[in-house]
Amino acid sequence: MESPSEAGIASSFLLAEKTVRGVILEGTSLVREMQSRHDLGALETMLLGQALLGTALMASTLKGQDEINLRIDCSGPVKGLVVEATATGEVRGYLKQLPIPLSTPLTSFEETNPLEPLWGEGFLTITRFMEEGRQPFSSSLALQSGNIATEIATYYRISEQTPTAVHLSIFFDPLGKLAGAGGLLLQAMPGANKNIFATLEQQAQTLPSLGKSLAESHTIEPWLEEQLAPFLPFMLEKKTIRYRCRCDAERMRLLLLHLSLADLEDMRANGPFPVTLTCHFCNQHYPFEQEALAEICREKQAQT
Repeated sequence: MESPSEAGIASSFLLAEKTVRGVILEGTSLVREMQSRHDLGALETMLLGQALLGTALMASTLKGQDEINLRIDCSGPVKGLVVEATATGEVRGYLKQLPIPLSTPLTSFEETNPLEPLWGEGFLTITRFMEEGRQPFSSSLALQSGNIATEIATYYRISEQTPTAVHLSIFFDPLGKLAGAGGLLLQAMPGANKNIFATLEQQAQTLPSLGKSLAESHTIEPWLEEQLAPFLPFMLEKKTIRYRCRCDAERMRLLLLHLSLADLEDMRANGPFPVTLTCHFCNQHYPFEQEALAEICREKQAQT
């Protein structure tokens, strides 16, 4: 399910005399893998891809075995989405509505297309699962703009009191084929000059498309150094980010065991066979033949 070509690269760095930390993500292969697994169109790739890039950037600030979950629930045609990422460089996600219904077909693939109406009213929920924490920490905010980069920055500012700027970019060619994808996250560290970071926030709003630059075969570090040259970027470490789902047949079998015995018996008797479960996060199919269901029924009966 994985290969080196399906990986993204997150590069961390410091700015402004090491008072601002940042992460820049080359995510074209990552988003392309997501698109392939879910068989997404351009619009669905844009929306879920931005959330995927943003969550991967957020996870890059975690440590050890920590994990983060980004969830949007909304009233618009999108209905919502879920993305999970780990400090170890794994990310996965899914849309709640596929395909996203539109009153008129999408005719332009520009990044500047207004997507806010597709979200409607709703909430962004960020949940952190800390390796040494007893309980996850969760924070929910009403959607402010429908722009995922802005929503993530707002979360950090309100829930974590951390000034943050985010740039998410997915670029398509004129035929609607994914050509480049990347993201940038900047955060003020304690003692950072407020005026300098305000300038960085403003610049993040008007940066040229990172996705387009990557589509034109430019590498990510020269783009960063060119755009933020006055702030003297100091590159640190790199980390591989992969679209990876931890589902397997045994996990799906355990999910079936959560059903009532009556439901399992009905499934075993009436099928249709094979009974197939599909993972929301990666679209992998898991078929269960009648004999496998009979064994699950026996196991369930032994538990009651």
